Amino acid sequence: MKKILIFLFSSLLFASCKSTSTATSVTKKETKKEEKYLVKNLIAKATDNIGVRYKAGGTTRNGFDCSGLVYTTFESENIKLPRSSYEQAKVGKVIKFDDAKKGDLIFFKTNKSKQINHVGLITEINSDEIKFVHSSTSKGVIISSTKEPYYKNSFTQINRIVE
Repeated sequence: MKKILIFLFSSLLFASCKSTSTATSVTKKETKKEEKYLVKNLIAKATDNIGVRYKAGGTTRNGFDCSGLVYTTFESENIKLPRSSYEQAKVGKVIKFDDAKKGDLIFFKTNKSKQINHVGLITEINSDEIKFVHSSTSKGVIISSTKEPYYKNSFTQINRIVE
């Protein structure tokens, strides 16, 4: 987060200079590079936990629940998110399924819930399929797909936190 703020601040400084065309394009490239680096780190941090068991309320390698995994992953990059999936779904910008990118959060209403109760971090996108890392109650931290009927039928929304 600090890195992004520094680049945003430097963008403002460049914007006040006379020669904005070159400086602005360089700054935009640097910002994009920082975003890619940040997303790569988030995915690496989350996927490093594959195999860790599910634990209700868990936020450590002793066990994670779904929102605990996302919360801890983003916290590792100094990005503060709410603790519950329901509250996490209120952060960032809602994105259409077809516009999803790696690093976005994907939300579900599972088990016929009327409100969002599950979250994952998008790790891969292939045309009509999204893969995401999450903590499932039965298998712990795993990668799943929106092609799986359970997730296809309970998909709710995608939020972009890192822009």
